[in-house]
Amino acid sequence: MFTLLIILVVVSTSCNGAPSLRIFENSPENVARLQNLQPGDLAEELSGQFEGDMILTDEQYLELFRRNGMIANKYRWPENTVYYEIEEEYFTEGQINYILTAMRTIERASCVRFRPRDPNNPDYIRVHGDGSGCSATVGHIGGSQSIKLQPYELDQGCFRMGSIIHEFIHALGFRHMQSTYNRDEYVQIEWENIQPGTEHNFLLYEADKVSNFGTEYDYGSIMHYSSTAFSINKQKTIVPLKPTKETMGQRVAMSEKDIFKINRMYNCFLKGATT
Repeated sequence: MFTLLIILVVVSTSCNGAPSLRIFENSPENVARLQNLQPGDLAEELSGQFEGDMILTDEQYLELFRRNGMIANKYRWPENTVYYEIEEEYFTEGQINYILTAMRTIERASCVRFRPRDPNNPDYIRVHGDGSGCSATVGHIGGSQSIKLQPYELDQGCFRMGSIIHEFIHALGFRHMQSTYNRDEYVQIEWENIQPGTEHNFLLYEADKVSNFGTEYDYGSIMHYSSTAFSINKQKTIVPLKPTKETMGQRVAMSEKDIFKINRMYNCFLKGATT
């Protein structure tokens, strides 16, 4: 089992009483790769944050050993409503429409609702394109939160529809599929193929704080890493242990289990929502 490395982070202290965030400085190598993505590359895996694209609070960072969807109600958006503000100066009209379409896609599949921020909403997601790669804060943490989407042509990089949805699902409170508590029953991590210094991205979370909400492991989850994530030699770092026709790391659409888990987390079935 891998031993957690100590890694240097840049800590940004939020104002207005919002939690402090642990923001990693992206590597020059990742920044260069983001400018020239190759087939199979996922921009969110190259974004330099924890597990590639998750911006954690200090509390979340110190609770590293967790699994896929966080249990604590404090990380769920009150009244199933997520307020957002798109900083339009970063994006074209087409890119803004893609961001809005991603939100509408989640809405159609659940009882979660996205609403433009107004001055009465101190807790909201700031959608912006500042910096490299794509990343998101995880769950409802209060104050101004972040979804970063480096501008790309539509259907590329951070502007693949599935990648935008992936970041919004992080913002709802979900982490990556392959770090769930029972993943070793379903995948084998090929540690020798992982870039030295990035092994922490494959931490195995404990089962006491987060939940898979009654579903089995989902190779086809939109929240799963690709099979070559963080590879040093282009060989697989994640190998399925059970027969599957699903593509690990797909960014086409939410899987049925992704949709089910969002609805379970936000109690949509109790509210009469259909999926």
